[in-house]
Amino acid sequence: MARGQPRRSEEPWTSLQNRTECKTQIKLTRCGKITLGILTAVTAAVVIGLTAYFAACGKPPFYYHVSFKVNNIDYDSKFAKPYSQEYIDLNKKIVSLMNETFHESKLRKQYVKSHTVQVSKSSGKVVIHAVLKFKACYKNNVEKFWDSIETTLYQKLKGQTGLLIDSSSFQFSDIAMPIAEDLLNTCCGRRTITPGGHRIVGGQDADEGEWPWQASLQQNNVHRCGATLISNNWLITAAHCFIRAPNPKDWKVSFGLLLSKPQTQRTVKNIIIHENYSYPAHDNDIAAVQLSSPVLYKSDIRRACLPEATQKFPPNSDVVVTGWGTLKSDGESPNILQKGRVKIIDNNTCNSGKAYGGVVTPGMLCAGFLEGRVDACQGDSGGPLVSEDSNGVWFLAGIVSWGDECALPNKPGVYTRVAHYRDWIASKTGL
Repeated sequence: MARGQPRRSEEPWTSLQNRTECKTQIKLTRCGKITLGILTAVTAAVVIGLTAYFAACGKPPFYYHVSFKVNNIDYDSKFAKPYSQEYIDLNKKIVSLMNETFHESKLRKQYVKSHTVQVSKSSGKVVIHAVLKFKACYKNNVEKFWDSIETTLYQKLKGQTGLLIDSSSFQFSDIAMPIAEDLLNTCCGRRTITPGGHRIVGGQDADEGEWPWQASLQQNNVHRCGATLISNNWLITAAHCFIRAPNPKDWKVSFGLLLSKPQTQRTVKNIIIHENYSYPAHDNDIAAVQLSSPVLYKSDIRRACLPEATQKFPPNSDVVVTGWGTLKSDGESPNILQKGRVKIIDNNTCNSGKAYGGVVTPGMLCAGFLEGRVDACQGDSGGPLVSEDSNGVWFLAGIVSWGDECALPNKPGVYTRVAHYRDWIASKTGL
């Protein structure tokens, strides 16, 4: 196939060939942002009957939101980034405090977990917003259970905790289950499923929830491209996916491990293609997709972290590409999501005469192996290439874009370099 065509396909969409791989009056949106007011868009997206979260007693768990000011911690803008070391360290302190509080109380058997969903600012100090989860096994009524939790926590925060809590700032309220689960799972780049076995030689089936930001873009109920969830409302994918079908009404988005059994689906409200993308050229191969209604985060639907514009992904570092594309060039497509572990290849090597001869630009990123073996293929276009940092947080490093066929020697996959387009993403999505 001539170089210059979209990712390894006669069609402009591109699998992994031999892949290595209530009471509440607050609107909680995502880690780093909480807006006071009445729950609106996210509430509208609540789906009745999330029985997966029912406790062992057969009843839905109870969820509560708590907030309080800490007078001996100065606010730092890095607290707004849930992947920053500052946020991670602070969340560990708060979770440890919550664990200690309830594990030492009569509520130890009901307490499940807690998480800091936002750190805001008041008079230069931090205000903690956390969500607590409890089993619904308490024999007394809901009001007494509420009072017991609130009193236990308030008394703890008034005492010696190592944190100077402003007790007058303490606020406690309940929160609906779907919204609470959305908040508990909202931090980007985190997975609840972390299978072992990093040495992948050929294609491997993914596990449920292993790559929770992966989405399928489908035209007329047929999978065409991959995409990456970056918020409740937005996905990032490749521009070339839409060169023959730019109308949002022709598309829907599917989430879940199996194409034949989607867990969640949404229609598409808007498709924003980079204004300087011009098929069949490969530069600026990026598009933002806005969902018609937001999805709620769960353990197996989460967002990937967007890199900073200055973030680097060094040559030879491990990254993972995922998708439902063909298992070999012009081959069959799998029903189950596939994963492949590859390595970053520096652009100079990728531009050598025996590779791509200088056509890889700064807005592109190469990944794979020069000997071939592991690669994306037809049907993987637009899907994520993700990189894990030292804290176990996954960042969207690249978008499957193009390459010469699949897994050929000296022809690694070429991806849109997401950091290069970070400002463009912010300008279109506000993220």
